[in-house]
Amino acid sequence: MTLHRLLRWRKRLPAGQEATQHYPSVVQVEHQELIQLRQKARDLRLDSRQPARSSIAGNHGSRFRGRGMDYLESRGYQPGDDIRSMDWRVTARSGRAHVKVYQEERERPVVTMIDLGPGMFFATRGAFKSVVAARAAALIGWAAVRNGDRIGALLFNGGHREIRPLGGQRGVLRLIRELVPASDPRAGMTAKAGDNHLDEALGRLRRVARPGSLVFILSDFYAIGEDTHRHLQQLRKHNDVIACQIVDALELEVPPPGQYAVTDGSHNGILDTRSGKHRQACQDYFAAHHQAVRTLMSQCAVPLLQLSTSDDVAERLRIALQNPAAAQAMLHEAVA
Repeated sequence: MTLHRLLRWRKRLPAGQEATQHYPSVVQVEHQELIQLRQKARDLRLDSRQPARSSIAGNHGSRFRGRGMDYLESRGYQPGDDIRSMDWRVTARSGRAHVKVYQEERERPVVTMIDLGPGMFFATRGAFKSVVAARAAALIGWAAVRNGDRIGALLFNGGHREIRPLGGQRGVLRLIRELVPASDPRAGMTAKAGDNHLDEALGRLRRVARPGSLVFILSDFYAIGEDTHRHLQQLRKHNDVIACQIVDALELEVPPPGQYAVTDGSHNGILDTRSGKHRQACQDYFAAHHQAVRTLMSQCAVPLLQLSTSDDVAERLRIALQNPAAAQAMLHEAVA
């Protein structure tokens, strides 16, 4: 489906009935909303000239690897050729020395891993974490193709959907077509996801992200497992990786004393924060989780960015990739 046709997509209304103004949903994304993010992505910079530290927690000043080299052909060895480029298979088959010839890769793969497990369909302010993740993925996709790169993804919502990197407008539209049903809360909240599903997703991500890729991981990271550290280190060896932790205001500051109704869509409950002991227990739990995420990413040399459910996602990404100090200040203001 072309961009023009998708932009014209609407539910058919009865004759004589005028269309009402469209407002983005806070619980589920729609094709139209994600397509319109194309304009906001114009100010998002993903090119290799930016320091990797621009997102971030940690003191790693390495730069993005940038575009790699693609194999072009093999030709006969000539005096002065680098022996490290020898093509030993062709040499053995032909009986004559051959070297590999490479050309600069014109399109860098940009891969987003979007965690859409049941816990991502939650928010006390703004939009669901799943909606923030989908918006961020679409913005990254539009920014990537604008930069001449390819966009791919790995979606997890109980199952896994691998989207191989594809360049141009077609690449982003394919991502959007997959994102909308995958982020549907009616399916996502009933999906069966193990406590350590992040490990399985990261293992698959290593197959999707070819060496030299720029990888964004969008998750709340509550499913960290025993192998998460190993998977991140392996990804980081051959790719540039940025972790985007999606958080809700409740996870940054426990609400005032009171009783709050909560639901998972099928069961209802009460969050009671009247007790100082219970409030402190909640605060300690979330603080320990955030510290665990920071420690993990620091150990793996992975930049860490936080996106709040009440954020303007495009603005947060733009500032975070250019000015980490300002991004952190925005986050604290939004929660206050």
